[in-house]
Amino acid sequence: MSQLTRREMLERSMLATAAALAASPLTGLGIGQSALAADAPPQSTSPNEQLLCAIIGVRSRGREHISEFSQRKDVRIAMICDADADVGNSVCEEIAKSTGHKPEFVQDMRRVFENPSINFISTATPNHWHALTAIWAMQAGKDVYVEKPVSHNVSEGRRIVQAAEKLGRICQVGTQSRSTGGMRAAMEYVHTGKLGEVKLARGLCYKRRPSIGAAGEFSPPKSVDYDLWCGPAPLAPLTRKQFHYDWHWQWPYGNGDLGNQGIHQMDLCRWALNVNQLSKRVISYGGRFGYVDSGETPNTQVVVHDFGDKSIVFEVRGLETGDFKTAKVGIIVEGSDGYLVMTSYSDGTVFDKNGQAIKQFRGGGNHFHNFVDAVRAHDASKLQGPILEGHLSSALCHTGNISYLLGQPVGPSELRECLQEVKLADDVADTLERTTRHLDDNHVHLDDSTRWQAGEVLTFDPVTETFPGNARANDLLTREYRAPFVVPSTI
Repeated sequence: MSQLTRREMLERSMLATAAALAASPLTGLGIGQSALAADAPPQSTSPNEQLLCAIIGVRSRGREHISEFSQRKDVRIAMICDADADVGNSVCEEIAKSTGHKPEFVQDMRRVFENPSINFISTATPNHWHALTAIWAMQAGKDVYVEKPVSHNVSEGRRIVQAAEKLGRICQVGTQSRSTGGMRAAMEYVHTGKLGEVKLARGLCYKRRPSIGAAGEFSPPKSVDYDLWCGPAPLAPLTRKQFHYDWHWQWPYGNGDLGNQGIHQMDLCRWALNVNQLSKRVISYGGRFGYVDSGETPNTQVVVHDFGDKSIVFEVRGLETGDFKTAKVGIIVEGSDGYLVMTSYSDGTVFDKNGQAIKQFRGGGNHFHNFVDAVRAHDASKLQGPILEGHLSSALCHTGNISYLLGQPVGPSELRECLQEVKLADDVADTLERTTRHLDDNHVHLDDSTRWQAGEVLTFDPVTETFPGNARANDLLTREYRAPFVVPSTI
């Protein structure tokens, strides 16, 4: 094949961008007309040329994205986007000092998507923006690295999967454990039968979370475009004192610690069990105990997933607590010949049935670099955290929260009776008693005034990803979106 001229490469890039924009909701929002600048550089597939990236959402986790992508000589951070202008401009200055190149700052991510020179975007926005950011980016012809959870609800995750498949884009999920050598070796150990028969995996998120303060009426920082920040969520009054981060504990924006920290461990539990669909039944119980504040999500929660012959049990504890089988934030995989405890994203130990350590796993990796390598090759099969895996693991968190939200306040004896119908490899009564003792240790005594939220036992169809015959539960698979920030119902 003869070598393409610069003009031919430019024309191909412009045509691809125009086609993607024409098929997307962006053009109707005034985006696309300026995307075809005649002096835009051609996109090169040469390993000697830099990939240009934009990072969206840079106050917290996004800084790690900056650090990792800055290590690559074949990547240049060309744009920074954040709804908080002070945060975004400050980050641009920091990058300029460390690299000698100052990225362009924009407050509205749609300005990123209209730029044809951007090869990929990396996003660490609040959860309620993850899906729409990823979908808009792929519709504009960009590859995507999206933080966990990939979605705010079940439907959003499936839409991202469909977008990546239909548009042929590379989409990696920020579940970095999937790229560490220690974790990969541990999973191989389990999958090759060295732990014996495995039917139960337990995820732990024992992470102290203090009160976020009383509910009130507060003003967003002046540097924040609050309309853009809310995006797909309602443009509602701000009720939490700390604007940034504490959105995790309010339902319109976050998913509690189940979807914050816990998504990592939920993903690992599913990986260990080698289950590649959502569960057939789910129930969750818990509460927000120890304080009354503007937070809405539970700080104590148990989620039980029934896959038929296998089960996942997940425990969230936000009050002071000890470890369980040496783990606080990690997973425990129960086998007939012993059990595996992974206490970090890369390190763990196998114990025999008598509790004696017999093998250790250690070793890191780089999830961001794996993504760039896949983008370079334009080969989604190289991804170690592909979007389908991220959707399934995120959705297990969401269905657990749906059960919780549909629940009713009950006393301890009522909850025990409710759990009697849940027959799993796990001793669900023992899990409840351990959780109750944890609350007792924190001086939370459950009685008529302080009660459990007992979630509804929900039957789920993993093929259609719906709750058969349950309209209330199905309504929570998606949300009402605020125009123009609408996640499409079909791709």
